[in-house]
Amino acid sequence: MKRRIVMSMLAGASLLASTLLGAGPARAADVPAEFGTDWHDPVTAAPPITKPAGKSCQVTLAEAQFKDFTPYKGTYTPPDGCGDRWSKVVLRLDGKVKGRQFDRLGYLHVGGVEILRTSTPEPSPDGIGWSVEKDVTRYSDTFRSRQDVEMLIGNVVDDTYTGVIDVKATLTFYPGRPAAAPADKVLTLGDGNTLTTPRNSERILAEVYATGSGGGCEEFWYLAVPAKAPYSCQADGGPYREVQIKVDGQLAGIAAPFPHVWTGGWSNPFLWYVVPAPRAFDVKPIEYDLTPFAGLLNDGRPHKVDVSVVGVPEGQSGWSAPVNVLVWQDAGRAHVPGKLTLDRAGDLANSSTYTAGSPERVDTQAGHRLTVSGYVDTSHGRVTTTFSRTLANTSAHQWTDGENVDSLDATWNDDESVTVEGRGPARTTLTHRTYTMDGSTTIGGDARLRTVLTLGDRAAVVETRGGRRTSWSRLDDTVTGDAGYTTGVPRDQRHAVGTTGERYRLYGSAGCYDRSLTTVQGVLTEDRDGC
Repeated sequence: MKRRIVMSMLAGASLLASTLLGAGPARAADVPAEFGTDWHDPVTAAPPITKPAGKSCQVTLAEAQFKDFTPYKGTYTPPDGCGDRWSKVVLRLDGKVKGRQFDRLGYLHVGGVEILRTSTPEPSPDGIGWSVEKDVTRYSDTFRSRQDVEMLIGNVVDDTYTGVIDVKATLTFYPGRPAAAPADKVLTLGDGNTLTTPRNSERILAEVYATGSGGGCEEFWYLAVPAKAPYSCQADGGPYREVQIKVDGQLAGIAAPFPHVWTGGWSNPFLWYVVPAPRAFDVKPIEYDLTPFAGLLNDGRPHKVDVSVVGVPEGQSGWSAPVNVLVWQDAGRAHVPGKLTLDRAGDLANSSTYTAGSPERVDTQAGHRLTVSGYVDTSHGRVTTTFSRTLANTSAHQWTDGENVDSLDATWNDDESVTVEGRGPARTTLTHRTYTMDGSTTIGGDARLRTVLTLGDRAAVVETRGGRRTSWSRLDDTVTGDAGYTTGVPRDQRHAVGTTGERYRLYGSAGCYDRSLTTVQGVLTEDRDGC
């Protein structure tokens, strides 16, 4: 393994450090005994966004300071000099904040289409800067015309929480042909959650930016317990959550929500000051293939599309689930007919068992399965799409009186198979997703709080054609942390310490990426490349 100079890697990463550029990781002698008033800017081990060489054009989407819950509103105009077809479109968000502030959630909409959902780091008294980059080529249709822009990072600024969030968002366009054809249309739901697709739609993909948030119990939904258990966050069905999408009341997709941990999560922001938890600054949407429903949707009339989260107590808020719909059209037909031939859901299993004692304990086992199939008659023949998705969740939650010890060991599996049959050999994509959370928070008699936590975001993808493997990949993004501080005292008396590490591995038929980071008391001490 070779040590990587910080500047050389971070210049294009999905989350970029904007200070210490040109400097390598600190020596052990330079690490303070505890957190001070400043620390390294946020950075992740995720790979950079690759960018084409040659000409590019940049457009500013938004430039704003967020002090309250007033959204920024502006207008987007397509770039001048880069045409209307692009090999890649890259969104970049640059932010800075100083003082004291909670983690905040935000979104960026262009023409009503959500192109980014994000959260913010918590600042140092001296101030931090951070950047996020995202490939948004899939929304090219939206970017080809003048659009309204809306952005919001809801914030509160007062005598205690002084951090004003200052951000700038830009799009950079690279002319050329993209590696994969982006959608012909990018749609949002209309009034009453209705969707009207073009009558010649041959592929339809819905994406849902689902987040449990807002400071209430649904921000920590994975810790919920049945109502009879003595714990601060309760839900009749326990912690199982499932994001469902329905078309005209018919179940069209299921998915496991990602267990996001924001930068104040697990009662310990000292874990996340430099290295955030996976996906914290770039929330990935859940994708649902609605192509089996294309025959129904292509009748030219509006259809009801509803997204709901199974397990949320009735009347309780805390989930946001905006929907974009991406449509690929058949240029050879004005109307693509079709039919839904199979929509079979298994029984939803959800067992959450409370065991009284010291510690108290809740054990959960839950899961669900859905198979859907349908065809469309295109200008190039009949195409049948069949998908199957299987969800499983197990968790063991233990806590003591007063929740002074609170621990969770949980795993979520989300397995998906999509097969497309038509012209040529059948194409199948198998995706196995696994999310893990294993940690504990302890408050001792001396008011010292300590959190030890490991989070995992893993995925294995195999693509076949005619039964023969054509490509494969493995992702393993693991973050580990151990941090402690004294509660109930002013900031300068907390004597906070913490070590956080991340290893991001992505390898397969396209190559290898392997990067490890370690921070101690807010200082970057390791930045290594394993490939």
